Amino acid sequence: MPWYAHWFDRDEYELVYQNRDEEEAERLVDLLERTARPAPEAKILDVGCGRGRHARTLARRGYCVTGIDLSERALMQARQRAEEEAIPPERLRFLQRDMRGPLGDSCYDGVVNLFTAFGYFDDEEDHLRALCSMTTALKPGGWLFQDFLNAPYAASHLVPIDSRIEDGVEILQRRWVEDGRINKEITLYDDGAPRHFTESVRLLTLDDFARLYETAGLTLQHTFGDYDGGPSSETAPRLILYAQRLARGC
Repeated sequence: MPWYAHWFDRDEYELVYQNRDEEEAERLVDLLERTARPAPEAKILDVGCGRGRHARTLARRGYCVTGIDLSERALMQARQRAEEEAIPPERLRFLQRDMRGPLGDSCYDGVVNLFTAFGYFDDEEDHLRALCSMTTALKPGGWLFQDFLNAPYAASHLVPIDSRIEDGVEILQRRWVEDGRINKEITLYDDGAPRHFTESVRLLTLDDFARLYETAGLTLQHTFGDYDGGPSSETAPRLILYAQRLARGC
């Protein structure tokens, strides 16, 4: 079973990633609005929405949002948090879907894929399948806003090992680059035997995305290097891409 098929449903994932930055999500959505200029009540699909941090931000700003994710546990928590924030269900819904499968046909004004919720697959064709599904879900002229790690920056700023204590549990993280992927081994130490988990993401570059977009029928319009809209470069921390569906690909 691939790592992404089970890791996001684990209690241990909640422990390791319990401190997500809500202010960061607001900044990214600010950049999206300045770039894509969505119409009021635009229909937006959040692919790989996780616990719904960005989907909830978009819904609070008046858009009609559908969040999809493979992890049922993530979706359960996303629904719970949306309910706690009193976001009406007609404004925000969450569905369990694999991003490589059908996501709709010309249904959405925009698609977002954020915080490196991509690059997981071992089969390179699966990355194209996912982008084709996102493109097909867009209305003609619709836009894709994708936020990914910046491969040169990630490789050059790699922290090989770190550790911390959370809720009495030691979390040891070891990172390395191999075969064009950035890998992380997470080991948790408490009273029982050590528990080991892995993550692995393809180091996709701007050139890689440009090729994928062309095949999928997307035209790349702008790139950014951070959540404030700074320029894209090898020294920027993020690779943020804005593209439009101007042709039917795949």
